Formats: sequence, structure tokens, C-alpha cells
Amino acid sequence: MNPTSIAAVNRLPDPEKRSLYLQMVPPALMVRFALPADFVDPLGRPLAEVRCQAGSTDVVVAVRHRAEAIDPLLYAHVTDTMNGQIHVLLYIINDPESPRFDVDRMPDGQPTEFGAFRRNLAAEEAALQAGLAPGQVRRGLRALRDSIDAFDSFVASLGQDLYFVEPLFYHNAVVFEGYGFTYQQGRRLMEGIHAGFQEGGPLGISMDASTPFRAPAGATTVRGRSWAIHDGILGYPFTRVTMYKRVGVHAQVSTFPQAVWQACA
Repeated sequence: MNPTSIAAVNRLPDPEKRSLYLQMVPPALMVRFALPADFVDPLGRPLAEVRCQAGSTDVVVAVRHRAEAIDPLLYAHVTDTMNGQIHVLLYIINDPESPRFDVDRMPDGQPTEFGAFRRNLAAEEAALQAGLAPGQVRRGLRALRDSIDAFDSFVASLGQDLYFVEPLFYHNAVVFEGYGFTYQQGRRLMEGIHAGFQEGGPLGISMDASTPFRAPAGATTVRGRSWAIHDGILGYPFTRVTMYKRVGVHAQVSTFPQAVWQACA
């Protein structure tokens, strides 16, 4: 009987579950970074780490383009819901050859937990100026379409037809909308945010350049809004947003019509 959940995959022999989980890696990344099919470099060093203990209900997949790379090229943390459905807790694709910004750690090395507990403001401002969005330690690879296609295939291989994601930042949610996701919870919040950033709205008025993350022009862009929200402009954290996607289906949802990522230079 084929496994239908992360818990069921984790009970399989190691080679089988590893092979299933590495389906999450988009073929385009394999080609772009010349990753070997067995994810082992010419010196015999592993390029893929798959943490999936038997008895657990989650898996972590981390793939590096070089064994010595500081950050993974791809990092995914996926778990089961209470109903055995697939829930993506974190999915990151970095350009490993781009400059790194230490927004994930303080100068003394303490983790920031993506700015939830503490913020490295100097690193965040540098990331902002370099065109990054909140939470990004490096530039992305513009590979989300390929990643979603690969993940759709992985979910379908488990006999499931939908999966959930947890957008950590406002911009994540807007981008997911563009790739066919809709909301289990949080749509009213997203629509309220959009209304608040309209001309004369309370969020738009608060884009007063009082911090580097609240530039007035940012009120009309996805990235500008996301930095301001990360900076606390809502007065509360951006949480309790859960989205889902049906395999092969585009939900046609948009809480930011005609969204622009960032203003033209």
C-alpha cells in the first residue's frame, strides 16, 4: 500500500523515503547547479540531508550546491496536519552565490527566528537596500513556479490533492496567491491590510519614513508593505495566516489587485 502521509513515508526503509522526499527538489535546480542524481559530490560528500525519523510526522530536506556551503540551496520543513494532510511549515530557495545578510542572527550569534524574537536592524536595513524582502538572508532564485510544480507532484504521489502552507511574511502570502493558493484563514486580515494601505488609510499614513522600513513609496508595493509590517506597523505580529493549494488548480484569489513587487528605480 502506498504511503499517504509524512508519518507513513517515515516508516519506509531509508532509501525509499529519501527518494520520495527528494522529489521536492525542482528539476530546474538540478540542472542549474549540476546536482548529481544521487546528491553526492565527486569527493563522496552528501549534498542532501533528509531528516525523517520513523515514528515522527515531519521531515526536513536540506540540499546544498556544494558540501561546504553555509546555507542550503533548498530547505523544506514539512509535516502532517492532524488529519494527515500535508502542511509546509517552511520552504526556502536561496541563491547560494549571492551576498549574505545576517538577518537570521544577531551580531553575537543569537538566532532572530526571522525577526520574531529579536531583530538585527543593521543587517535588515542592508538587505532592504539590496532589494531583499523580510526574512531573506540571500537573494532568491525566481524558482517558485518550478518548486510548486515539484511539490504538487510530490503531494500527488501520496494520493493527496491539496496541501497547506504557512506564509511567514505578508509578501509570502501575496506571492502564493499569484501561484494559485487561497486561504484557510487570514483572508480578511489580508484584505484589511490592503484597505489600510490605500491613500488616506491608517497604514498608508503611517508610512512616514520614521524608520528605513516605512518609506512612503512602499505603501503601493508588496515588498514595501511587507517590510513595514515586519517593522510593526500593524501594531501586532503578522500571524494566523494559513493558505492551501489544490494540486493542478489555481484559486484565482488576489487581496492586492495588480500588485507591484517594488517601485521602479
